[in-house]
Amino acid sequence: MKLGILGGGAWGTALAQVASAGGEALLWALENEVIGTINRLHQNPIYLPGVELDPAIRATGNFSELSGCDAWLVVTPAQHMRAILERMPCPEMPLVLCAKGIEESSGKLLHEVAKEVCPSSPVAVLSGPTFADEVAKGLPTAVTLAAEKLDLAEGLRARIARPEFRIYVSDDVTGAEIGGAVKNVLAIACGAQRETLAGLSGLGDLVLTCSSKSSRNYSLGIGIGEGCSAAELLADRRTVAEGAFTAPVLARVSREKGIDMPIVNAVDALVAGRANVDQVLDELLSRPPRAEGA
Repeated sequence: MKLGILGGGAWGTALAQVASAGGEALLWALENEVIGTINRLHQNPIYLPGVELDPAIRATGNFSELSGCDAWLVVTPAQHMRAILERMPCPEMPLVLCAKGIEESSGKLLHEVAKEVCPSSPVAVLSGPTFADEVAKGLPTAVTLAAEKLDLAEGLRARIARPEFRIYVSDDVTGAEIGGAVKNVLAIACGAQRETLAGLSGLGDLVLTCSSKSSRNYSLGIGIGEGCSAAELLADRRTVAEGAFTAPVLARVSREKGIDMPIVNAVDALVAGRANVDQVLDELLSRPPRAEGA
């Protein structure tokens, strides 16, 4: 099975490294510099510095070359996924969605977006506690691969999984997406299975995201806490902190659903520049006392 990887950032390059161990891996990237350095030097110094890539990985900027692949790993940032898929000839092969987030303009999960744009493509979701550089270096990693039909997930696992890249299959696509995008906060509203949100794509990802400076979202929070504005921090990044885009969507959805999500609202206010850290802390600490879980 030949895999196409859409997205030449850190995570896309890391997944191409994983995929190249089991067969052909064709990486589509937007930047000519990324394409050139991968093909000539077997490196991606812009997004994944210090990692030697498998020479079997080939990079391209030509969408048409991806038509010869048997499945696509879609690793473009969540807010750009629709636009990228709309530019490509709509495939009938499986799409494995590897970004974490909710589309800001529509409030839809990414598998819903993919089905709108490519209705004839089977869709799966890959999510879990991962750092791109660790995956690319072959450090032990475990992830969830969810598809509505388990035979699709199992077939993809057989092609993608490596001894050091363990894949656990699930049929709870919604749960896996919510786990990756918002961890376990919207489980009741969106109908995810409890077991999924307590697993790798939920609690596992939550622990990793909230405990390491390698996490883009955690690092953004540290910067804001040290007095920098979110706008300055986001403008200075080549990579995407998806939580900055997910927060306003969650805040809007929670209001529509009548769900009280004070931390989400606080992050939304910080990212949008409507309040500073002291103001959101004062608001959180002034909330009336209540029973836990009420």
